[in-house]
Amino acid sequence: MIIIFTDLDGTLLDAESYSYEPAGDALKEISTLQIPLVMISSKTKKEIESLRRDLGNHHPLVSENGGGTFIPEGYFPFPVPYDKMVEGYLVVESGICYARLTEFLDRIIWEYGLPIKGFHSLPVESISRVTGLSIDMSAMAKEREYDEPFLFNGDDAQWERLEELVESDGLMLTRGGRFNHLSGPNDKGTAAGILIDCYRRQHPDALIVGLGDAVNDLPFLRMVDYPVLVQKPDGTYEPGIDIPELYRAPQPGPTGWNRAVLELIRKDTLTSYQGLNM
Repeated sequence: MIIIFTDLDGTLLDAESYSYEPAGDALKEISTLQIPLVMISSKTKKEIESLRRDLGNHHPLVSENGGGTFIPEGYFPFPVPYDKMVEGYLVVESGICYARLTEFLDRIIWEYGLPIKGFHSLPVESISRVTGLSIDMSAMAKEREYDEPFLFNGDDAQWERLEELVESDGLMLTRGGRFNHLSGPNDKGTAAGILIDCYRRQHPDALIVGLGDAVNDLPFLRMVDYPVLVQKPDGTYEPGIDIPELYRAPQPGPTGWNRAVLELIRKDTLTSYQGLNM
């Protein structure tokens, strides 16, 4: 059995158009073979749910860089520890209160004059203009719970100062492609580990696959059996990701995603994977 964890922006979704159409063939195979596809993203729960509805996906999801893990009630045939129930999900909260993140950013902007613009201070129209998302999707992107994306327009010295302030406050800073992220001491690996433990309990011999494209994907790519790194739009790979058994998809975004997943699904590719019990 295969279980797939995937990043979204720049991986399953095109970095500019946010389309998953180039991955259509692999998505059809995943649906036909009933392979669990877990979306693990910096996006909000509402954004991910919108995509899941489009794809007919009913598997767990991880929002805001591991801040929240949402497991459909009754998904696993055994009790799963959780922090609260929301809209039919068992929710494991690894992240901290969103208000603490926005208050921290507002304070350091005021005290140190750092050139930062957080999502909470941007109107929906500005988010749409910067990201290329529709107004509706931009509104969903603002409904955050555990992670604050922000724009930074400063020099190296200012960034180093920001790092010092974030660390001293017990928070975490992640550099991204379009946006940087401020969060609590959580990451995608924390959340993926929760779900991987559950899947392993149910399917001990499953092959756990992970696909990503950026540094914030590294924590969960380290945890899977078969990590896949897709190319950036310019054909390069994220230099900060170099782990054992890493497969580099030969194309960017959803096109590379499609090719990597289809190759994995083929039996001859799977049986050649060292350590896989078929």
